[in-house]
Amino acid sequence: MENNSRKMEWNKLISTMRLGLETYHSEKSESRTEFQRDYDRLVFSSPFRRLQNKTQVFPLPKNIFVHNRLTHSLEVSCVGRSLGNEAAKFLKGKYGDAVAECTSELGAIVSAACLAHDMGNPPFGHGGETAISSYFSEGKGLELKDKYNIRDEEWADFTHFDGNANTFRLLSHQFKGRREGGFVLTYSTLASIVKYPYEAYTVKGNKNKFGFFQADKDIYQKIADHLGIIKKEDGSYARHPLVYLVEAADDICYEIMDIEDAYKLRILDKEEAMNLFLDFLPIERQKKIQARRNDVPDFNEHIAYLRSAVFGTLIDECSRVFAENEEAILRGEFKGSLIDNMREDISSAYKKCQQLSYAKIYRCKEVVDIEIAGYNIMYTLIEKEIEAAFAAEKAYSKQILARVPNQYELDNDDPYKRILAVLDYVSGMTDVYALDLYRKIMGISLPEM
Repeated sequence: MENNSRKMEWNKLISTMRLGLETYHSEKSESRTEFQRDYDRLVFSSPFRRLQNKTQVFPLPKNIFVHNRLTHSLEVSCVGRSLGNEAAKFLKGKYGDAVAECTSELGAIVSAACLAHDMGNPPFGHGGETAISSYFSEGKGLELKDKYNIRDEEWADFTHFDGNANTFRLLSHQFKGRREGGFVLTYSTLASIVKYPYEAYTVKGNKNKFGFFQADKDIYQKIADHLGIIKKEDGSYARHPLVYLVEAADDICYEIMDIEDAYKLRILDKEEAMNLFLDFLPIERQKKIQARRNDVPDFNEHIAYLRSAVFGTLIDECSRVFAENEEAILRGEFKGSLIDNMREDISSAYKKCQQLSYAKIYRCKEVVDIEIAGYNIMYTLIEKEIEAAFAAEKAYSKQILARVPNQYELDNDDPYKRILAVLDYVSGMTDVYALDLYRKIMGISLPEM
């Protein structure tokens, strides 16, 4: 078992080794551009493009100025690049030439990881995740465990289904007919995406957060061992240090941009939104901003300017927390997130946004109504697809399965992997595609000829 008292090393944590191309790996003088190639590979992929039709907070929004998963991921990537660049400056100043070369591309690594962090999320956001896990924990799927002798460790992947683990699978799994290594990303980019480096079977209570499915466990272990990520006594791993920067970029963007979206949808009034943003800033800067309000009559411009100022404040503060706790992070001893450890005045302003978001945004009627519909859509699709996968000889099953692309092995001999293949297919759908398929399966709409 690994000794948790030792420290991870930046020279090992940053590696251009690519999953699936280990045999061909060689250190080249231009290898620092490998992380930029990760970014480009993600941008030009079909799963990334599908994020434009996946829920962020407001499902199926009619307002084009409201964020979807794609615009959110792009913004998180921008913030992540800034955090990575700040971390690189700090590490160069602290360690000098000893780590300067390997850490010079931290901005590119974090930016790529941020771009990919939501790619495994199913349609309809957290409502989709809940529909999947509840089908197995309290719905018709319950009978599958005993019927097909699925191991407890494997069953936990379904009852705790989580988009984070699904992202790692999407990026690393070799689907039928596809290349080994999935997206063939660098080890460092892949490790930077895994926020919860442990398996579902170890999750306590009702929490659904974990890092990788049983089917992909060996892949993560190979990556973690190569990078020198600490393995703890309970079998879980410490986080790769860059995970903290990816997480912070996501936390910053979704909390602050949700406030701006809520203002644009008139869920929050303009003074309410403005005061939430002003609370992040020093009093003197608040006074200057208030004094300039009359110079620009468009209030949207005020909100955009304030949001930018808040981003700058949060990036600086999270960078400070990372720098001050870098030693603890390398030992795998740092507790919580960077956001959790901000200084009191900024943390208080952030918590106000969280509290108001929950009360007025995430629980508003429009969001809840569509979440309910999305839950039913996802639940029905999973039910129909699994029934077809385990009764492929039936006439109706053949019709259902005829729509499934060949890359998904719904005929796998292993029942666990067959169910996982169904979840691969359903979770990869966009909101619009899932709704259309649901209508066709339920006979609500017929295709035009």
